[in-house]
Amino acid sequence: QVQLVESGGGLVQPGGSLRLSCAASGRIFMTGAMGWYRQAPGKQRDLVASITRGGTTNYADSVKGRFTISRDNAKNTVYLQMNSLKPEDTAVYYCNADLVTGPTTRRGYWGQGTQVTVSS
Repeated sequence: QVQLVESGGGLVQPGGSLRLSCAASGRIFMTGAMGWYRQAPGKQRDLVASITRGGTTNYADSVKGRFTISRDNAKNTVYLQMNSLKPEDTAVYYCNADLVTGPTTRRGYWGQGTQVTVSS
């Protein structure tokens, strides 16, 4: 069973930092692009940051300069370093990964989400 396991969420004060991790496990032949999305109550799920297998990154305007996405291809893991956190960053953060799991099987997978709460 292929799955994405997320960790690192929690409660932090404004201006603080958190680092999220997401590891893909199971029968995986290749991990393509990976990314982080977030969804606040009553809002749509939006892209926060993405990274290709080759390391090309993309960020939402709201997090540029504060968040950094990175990956370890050998571990099939993607990270999101979040600095200078603001209350508006509060959301459930979801990992996404483009995975090859068979000769003709390639699709995106979602993690179950991890809560990030920024408040004093």
